[in-house]
Amino acid sequence: MHRVAIICFDGLVAFDLTAPAQAFGLAAEPSGDPFYEVVTCSPGGEPVATTTGFSLAPGHGLEATRTAETVVVPGYAAILAPPPEEVLESLRAAAARGARLMSVCTGAFGLAHAGVLDGRRATTHWAWAGELAARFPAVEVDADALFVDAGSVLTSAGLSAGIDLSLHVVRRDHGAAAGERVARHMVAAPHRDGGQAQFFKPLPDPPGGVSLEPTRRWAAERLGEPLDVAAMARHAAVSPRTFARRFREETGTTPLQWLLSQRVLEARRLLEDSDIPVEEVAWRSGFGNAASLRDHFRRATATTPTAYRSSFRPPASSI
Repeated sequence: MHRVAIICFDGLVAFDLTAPAQAFGLAAEPSGDPFYEVVTCSPGGEPVATTTGFSLAPGHGLEATRTAETVVVPGYAAILAPPPEEVLESLRAAAARGARLMSVCTGAFGLAHAGVLDGRRATTHWAWAGELAARFPAVEVDADALFVDAGSVLTSAGLSAGIDLSLHVVRRDHGAAAGERVARHMVAAPHRDGGQAQFFKPLPDPPGGVSLEPTRRWAAERLGEPLDVAAMARHAAVSPRTFARRFREETGTTPLQWLLSQRVLEARRLLEDSDIPVEEVAWRSGFGNAASLRDHFRRATATTPTAYRSSFRPPASSI
């Protein structure tokens, strides 16, 4: 079983621990067989103080990171000073042996102090992104991203973005259906792209208080049709310019970026849940042809539709 070790030390932000712990703890086969073993650890296995006024007693010392395939650093308060040296050594050792490293919120500072973010793109809570960039110039800080997947090192923005990153990892490891099962349990958005903005302005008094959510639902039910901004704007009964502005204000992304992510997600579902040809998957998900699907799918998932189906579709005997 894939072991996830979450490192704890004084000044821990409890929410940033519980978000990945809950997501990975819930991830399982439809039968209930878990995908991950989640453990918490601290220097010497000692209790740690949190920023919310209570202490936590991790179940292990930092030796738990030695056998973990994924090591998580939650957010913490004293970001300007390095974490304890034994924490830094554990992170460097995990990186050296090829373990996956993740951070939530200001946990990115812990990874940066360990040197494992050098030369990589990363993000953190928007309020501290400038500080991360100033203190660690070797890190390419993306202050807007909800989360950044840099392969073996992944970082997220603040607090609830840790849920988004954890769901992304579950999807990456076990497919879209597994991620959606966890999202339903957590009553979380099933899919928010890492490139989505960390926050967005509330819509300033939309006419009649009307949201664009009905139009998003309408579009999501018609992904196989030739949708564009003009078509969605007509459904919302506003001009394309107004629609694009209000859409970004409501969602933090553009209509076309949102539409593309929905089409990739639909293609993933079809590849997991059916044996229809890739050409038909492309047509049903709105890409038009297999070449277009392959191009966009590879950009979004770093693999091909055929390879994705091979990895994530259940054996014929279990369908």
